[in-house]
Amino acid sequence: MTPSSDTIVAIATPPGRGGVGVVRLSGPEAFTIAEQLTGTLPEIRTAALRQFRDDSGEVIDSGLLIRFAGPRSFTGEDVVEIQGHGSPVVLEWVVTAAVAAGARRAGPGEFSQRAFLNDRMDLAQAEAVADLISAASQKAARAAHRSLEGEFSKAVDDLHDALVALRVWVEAALDFPDEDVDFLADGQVAERTTALKDQLSALIDRAGTGRLLTDGVRIAIIGPPNAGKSSLLNALAARDAAIVTDIPGTTRDVLRETITLAGMPVVLSDTAGLRDTDDQVEIEGVRRARREMQSADLILHVVDASDPTTPAMPDLASAVPMIRVENKLDLIGQETRQPPEGTDTLRVSALTGEGLDRLESRVLESLGVNADASGGEFSARQRHVDALNLALAHVEAGEAEIRASGSGELLAEELKMAASALGDITGHISSDELLGAIFSSFCIGK
Repeated sequence: MTPSSDTIVAIATPPGRGGVGVVRLSGPEAFTIAEQLTGTLPEIRTAALRQFRDDSGEVIDSGLLIRFAGPRSFTGEDVVEIQGHGSPVVLEWVVTAAVAAGARRAGPGEFSQRAFLNDRMDLAQAEAVADLISAASQKAARAAHRSLEGEFSKAVDDLHDALVALRVWVEAALDFPDEDVDFLADGQVAERTTALKDQLSALIDRAGTGRLLTDGVRIAIIGPPNAGKSSLLNALAARDAAIVTDIPGTTRDVLRETITLAGMPVVLSDTAGLRDTDDQVEIEGVRRARREMQSADLILHVVDASDPTTPAMPDLASAVPMIRVENKLDLIGQETRQPPEGTDTLRVSALTGEGLDRLESRVLESLGVNADASGGEFSARQRHVDALNLALAHVEAGEAEIRASGSGELLAEELKMAASALGDITGHISSDELLGAIFSSFCIGK
């Protein structure tokens, strides 16, 4: 995919009415088109008041015009920003006038895509632009900004360079076998491979936290009817989001509520009570509950602490972590308020709030999130985590080969594939299909 030669235009502010709206132009004819719309242009990087006119000369609006000469612009091309009043009708009129003057309407994420293609940012930084726009908490916004500034990319690039350097060293040893020192047999290569594996593992942990900050944590609340699942959701959300009654089967569909936990966006899903039933609507609710369990990052299995017949934890055919929560702590005697020794069970009261702080801490622990972290997180996506895991698998395979058989050829090939996986994160090695899939998820105008 090569940089485009045409000029694109789009509204860069969100849909709806506002005090100010921005129309952005980018491309080789951006200045020429802006001159047709506004007359004389101001100096580069200088804001000036101008009237905006359509192709018939009729005044559309008046506002500020700023232009940025490539390559020192967001896209690396000549860029013009027209700042007018935030009326959707007025902004669309400006866009239509720009199209009449020779521009083309931008596609989703096309400005960011051009920034990537013109080496103004790498692919992980470009994705961080969208992550920053959609951040659901201050912590997520800070993490996205760190990725946009290149913190994640630098960590990936450093590992990529280390992999390439080790591969060069290994291949040099293979090419010059008559040297006095057998570099492949003296343990240094294996030790460096192990060190790279450890660094990758640490980066995977950080990227996993970043992925949760970007996508949000999905927590499914499951359990039998009348265990207090909806009450627990309301307590965690600090509002009456779900209907609570003593009637079994009140919750039929999945109810979702978004909260923030230690700066982490969390989507709680209240589900239908799990039980055998002949009610067709409730059967569908149970089916949806089970589907929600499979797609969750964490499951809270809620039971009634005052009911001696509470069911055991369900056996799921997945690796989703699960926490057993015995609710209605306020209904049992003081002498039985603590869970039995040796059990991994939390007892809470959704009614009084007792134990909810312990539950929140356990949730963060299960997700591998440090609530007291110093704030060095960066945003990441699932594809980044997948690529890092693939790189780790290749490094582990190479380490096993060099330790078991001393095979430098196999190690070099595994290091090559690991470096390729890392290159896919920052876009050093990327297919047009991957770029299309990424930028199509962006909003138009960004």
